[in-house]
Amino acid sequence: MKISLYVSHTVLLFLFHTHQTTEEALYDRTLLTQLDYSDFPSQFKQKIVNPGRDLFCDSLIVRPLHSTDYDHGFLDILKQLTSVGDISKDLFQKRFHRMKASQDYLVTVIEDTRTKQVIGTGSLILEQKFIHECALKGKIEEVVVDDTYRGKELGKLLIAVLVKLAKHFQCYKLTLDCADHMIPFYETFGFQKKNNFMQIYF
Repeated sequence: MKISLYVSHTVLLFLFHTHQTTEEALYDRTLLTQLDYSDFPSQFKQKIVNPGRDLFCDSLIVRPLHSTDYDHGFLDILKQLTSVGDISKDLFQKRFHRMKASQDYLVTVIEDTRTKQVIGTGSLILEQKFIHECALKGKIEEVVVDDTYRGKELGKLLIAVLVKLAKHFQCYKLTLDCADHMIPFYETFGFQKKNNFMQIYF
C-alpha cells in the first residue's frame, strides 16, 4: 500500500494547501505552501504517488496542530514516543493557546483524513537569542509516526518539512537529540554530530 507524499513541487502545494478548515491552527497554515520543495525528489527513495489516483493516497495531509486535535489522537501518537501523563482537554487547550501566543512553537502533524486521526507529528521550536544579531535558533523535538504507518517515509517527510520551516525563519542553526542508531538518518538532512551534550532530569 502506497502513501501519498508526492514529491513534485506542485503537488506538494496541493497536499498542504487544499485542506480547508475552520479549526484553530497553532501557526499560520499558509507557511507550508510558501516553502521550496523542489529538492524533495532527491531526498526520498520511493516515488510518492499522485493524490487523486488512489483514495488512500489522497487521504494524508500535512498541517499545523489544531486546537481540536486532543480528540483526534494527537496525545496517543506522543505516547508511542514517550511518557505523556494524564492531560485533560482543558489543560491541553491552555497549553495550546500559550504556545500559539508565543509564536515560537510549530507543531506539525500528518492527518489521515479518512479517519480524522493524527498519525504523525514533529515540532520545531524557535529559540530567541541575543547572539548573532538577535538570531533565532531552531530545535526539532518529538518526531513520531504511528506504528501502523511506519516504513512509508512519513518521519522523513516531517523532518524535511521542519528543516524547511527553520530555513524559512532564517534560524542560524538547527539542532535535535537522537539515539546513536539514528545518526546516519539525520546526517542525510545535513545534521552533524556534536559531542559533550549534557542534561539534568527533574
